[in-house]
Amino acid sequence: MQRYKVKGKRQITFKIQNLKFKIQNGKRLIYALVSVFACLLLTCNFSLAATTQAKHYTELQLPPLPEIKLPKYERFVLQNGLVVYLMEDHELPLVNGTAFVRTGNRLEPQQKVGLAGFTGAVMRTGGTKKHSADELNEILEQRAASVESSISEASGSASFDALSEDLETVFGLFAEVLRSPVFAQEKLDLAKTQAKGGIARRNDDPDSIASREFKKLIYGKNSPYARTIEYATVNQVEREDLLNFYQQYFHPNNMILGIVGDFESKKMRSLIQAKFGDWNRNPGIAKPKLPNVSPANTGGVFFVNQPQLTQSSVLIGHLGGRFDSPDYAALDVLNGVLNGFGGRLFNEVRSRQGLAYSVYGQWSPRFDYPGMFIAGGQTRSDATVQFVKALQNEIKRIQTQRVTAKELAFAKESTLNSFVFNFQDPSQTLSRLMRYEYYGYPADFLFRYQKAVAATTAADVQRVAREYLKPEKIVTLVVGNQTAIQPPLTKLAAQVTPIDITIPGSQPQVKN
Repeated sequence: MQRYKVKGKRQITFKIQNLKFKIQNGKRLIYALVSVFACLLLTCNFSLAATTQAKHYTELQLPPLPEIKLPKYERFVLQNGLVVYLMEDHELPLVNGTAFVRTGNRLEPQQKVGLAGFTGAVMRTGGTKKHSADELNEILEQRAASVESSISEASGSASFDALSEDLETVFGLFAEVLRSPVFAQEKLDLAKTQAKGGIARRNDDPDSIASREFKKLIYGKNSPYARTIEYATVNQVEREDLLNFYQQYFHPNNMILGIVGDFESKKMRSLIQAKFGDWNRNPGIAKPKLPNVSPANTGGVFFVNQPQLTQSSVLIGHLGGRFDSPDYAALDVLNGVLNGFGGRLFNEVRSRQGLAYSVYGQWSPRFDYPGMFIAGGQTRSDATVQFVKALQNEIKRIQTQRVTAKELAFAKESTLNSFVFNFQDPSQTLSRLMRYEYYGYPADFLFRYQKAVAATTAADVQRVAREYLKPEKIVTLVVGNQTAIQPPLTKLAAQVTPIDITIPGSQPQVKN
């Protein structure tokens, strides 16, 4: 989480100067706009304008999208194995950086679920050997800077943001957090308390329940891609576990560092060498062996009863695939045919049949393990069965009824037009390059995908729909009010399996 507190005379002066600059430029812009408007008033033919009818948006002729090119960047490797990306951007006096670490909570032991997350959080909140947590916070807040760390499902990361003039100081603190965290016991205790609070509240939102339980149905409740943190696993985690987890994965030859912003590459190289060059590599580290993935269920209807609800949250789907599939582009175009305003699900299920508040369906891959095909939405309790059947029908229809030229054009244009948002700023572009290297993808993967989308045909969409979508293996999950769901879910299957979401170890509520 970034901090935006600004303290000290220097920061206030910087903000005031920046504000003055914006005001001055704003005045210039207003004067320019007034001048242009005056010219238009003098030259405009109002009689012509009055007789010209406005065109419908579908009649507008838009120029083709400009070709997107990667900004200039450098890539090099330190002798200790640390991979570094540098991308200069002098538009603003800011620098930010991120380090990716080959780790993840999918690698933590099952009896200690939560360990990786605690390690990532307490790396930063627990302070370093040189600076306590309070000292870190004070130094960073005085400079309107931040240093953060975390560990997610498939990677660990640490990041920093700073003004250019504070780069050396903030980068030094960033290096400390990566190299010498102390994992203060009191900060671990706080993190565990916060985690227990999250466990206690995890059944408050029906959509969260559906998402969590659906993953268990697809991957298996003990899979690293579906298991959940529990009171018992939190209690199993000790400070020594955080130290061991950190020491197992945090080494320079297990990281990728990327920095973008207002700096000179030569000086930045020297700073990186000074802060990370003497960090010894671990010659014994190997790429982690990933957990095996296989479908836990290949069909069935499952139900979570929530009597207080007036609507149902529905998810249906099955195990999916990865981004490196040769058919990924065609599958993404298929997503465009199904989704969004003008997509089949919106037009048929929401607009024509009026069955959904929201509805979607998508092939959702992952970089290095199978994702899911998932469809669903929210609907009235009394429309639940009809909604599920409507989703099933649309999945079958896209396999049997070839998409029209209009549908194909809509899906491809939506996908290609959104492509530009992958390059909104240099930081986003650099992050993507680093992520591709992290997962072993080619640096031009996104451009290959762009070309493949442009080349996708209606026949390709129908082919991948038939090959990858498995209506006969669809798992159905409903979170809703059992009494209000009429007709009952047995209209979908003879056997409906209830799911108990009682939180293990929670205190039962006492009724008066």
